[in-house]
Amino acid sequence: MIRDDPLKQTYIKLPNKSLLLAACAACIGGTFQYGYNISVINAPTMYVQNFMNQTWRERYQIDVSQEFLTLLWSTIVSMFTLGGFIGVTIGGTLSVKLGRKGTLLTNNVFALVAALLMGLSYPTGLFELLIIGRLFTGINAGIAICVQPLYLGEIAPTAFRGAMGMGTSIFITGGILTGQVVGLKEILGREEYWPILLATTCIPAFLQLLILPWFPESPRYLLIDKGDTEGCKKALKQLHGIADCDAEWEDIEKEKNNLKGVKAKKPWELLADRSARWQLLTIILLNAAQQLNGINAIYFYADYIFKQAGIPNDKISYVTVGTGACECITALTCGMLIECLGRKVLITGGYTLMSICCILFTLTLSFQDASPVVPYLSMACVFAFILSFGGVTNILTTELFTQTTRPAAYMIAGSVNWFSFFFIGLVFPFIVIGLQQYCFLVFLAICSLVVIYIFLVVPETKNKTFLEIHNEFQPSSSRKASSVDGAGTTLLSGPL
Repeated sequence: MIRDDPLKQTYIKLPNKSLLLAACAACIGGTFQYGYNISVINAPTMYVQNFMNQTWRERYQIDVSQEFLTLLWSTIVSMFTLGGFIGVTIGGTLSVKLGRKGTLLTNNVFALVAALLMGLSYPTGLFELLIIGRLFTGINAGIAICVQPLYLGEIAPTAFRGAMGMGTSIFITGGILTGQVVGLKEILGREEYWPILLATTCIPAFLQLLILPWFPESPRYLLIDKGDTEGCKKALKQLHGIADCDAEWEDIEKEKNNLKGVKAKKPWELLADRSARWQLLTIILLNAAQQLNGINAIYFYADYIFKQAGIPNDKISYVTVGTGACECITALTCGMLIECLGRKVLITGGYTLMSICCILFTLTLSFQDASPVVPYLSMACVFAFILSFGGVTNILTTELFTQTTRPAAYMIAGSVNWFSFFFIGLVFPFIVIGLQQYCFLVFLAICSLVVIYIFLVVPETKNKTFLEIHNEFQPSSSRKASSVDGAGTTLLSGPL
């Protein structure tokens, strides 16, 4: 795989089977859990509220007030966000202490404890177990979304790094879709099954514990962080095959030489590092935009749009599954196109399409009663927006940083993402009440800002090593001052 020869890039070479299986093993107990636990809580909403009311009545011989019931339910839902924020703040540190693979395996403890607590809530009559269980699922999701993309980005060869990194988004959307399907009445969506439904989060955890131990730790972590030369070579041979491991070994060795004597940075040290300010600004903007771009508003309005289009109430859950399938299709499509079109084109293209959808959605909602056709146009906008919502952000967090700064970068990016998730959940209802359909003009401004920023500031990272990408962000004077040694390693004169 010679990156400089365009003639050798005309054929498509598939990644090693062992590499794909390792990625799947990491994802099934990683970001799949994140997506699954976001969507699976929606189906049993009414049943869980009935259980809390019944439990309250048995304890105090009085029905719980509607306001306090809403508060209890909001607490159960929001605990996931709080747990996620806790998870990302410890995920980066754990990934340095335990390794990427070790952290992913240890993380399953939170999922198993959560499944046990939520499964026992009904038979014990303790709805408080649901609150604690959702907190643990959040911690599990927070660690997973911090460490799993780190692992995928570090085990992947440069030529497949984008496609492998899209595994994060593919499994998130796959988790969302699975949660929607399992929550249907025909499967586990009935009242008597809701404790089992919430406890099914243990299944991906068990699968990862069975499969992931057969695959190696991140080769970059083994060589650069631990100095384990033999372990790194063995991992590269298993993941990439004997024929293709030499080029990756050279890349990792170059990065190790360049980072000699540099320790893994803490988040506050990275925030104070002036040489990484543009990379940090990029991931902060993209992670905030991932939650603030209007996707939550689309889902908020979806039920109303589907009702207006004449879909019966008992059939709306099936159409909602269709929206989850659209997200899956988008992630899979991006995964297939990312090494061909590049990251920059997919991000700017996606946000441009979402900007257009925001304009059209504002118009169709404003004239919803003007014609029988308009609700169907609104419905088309829902699916068009979801199809435009790509998931390339996570791979950029891997690519824009080097080995010593990457865990801290994921902690910062994850914290921004979870805080934005919490913020939009808190503020969004008030935005809708105040602006109604014109709330999409706010999201239009956010999507347009991302397009302009990515176009002007962020370089294309396709087929570039981590050091080459790092050099792209350095001042021109620093790049001119950098020297090249005999092995072709770019030595940066500026501070890391």
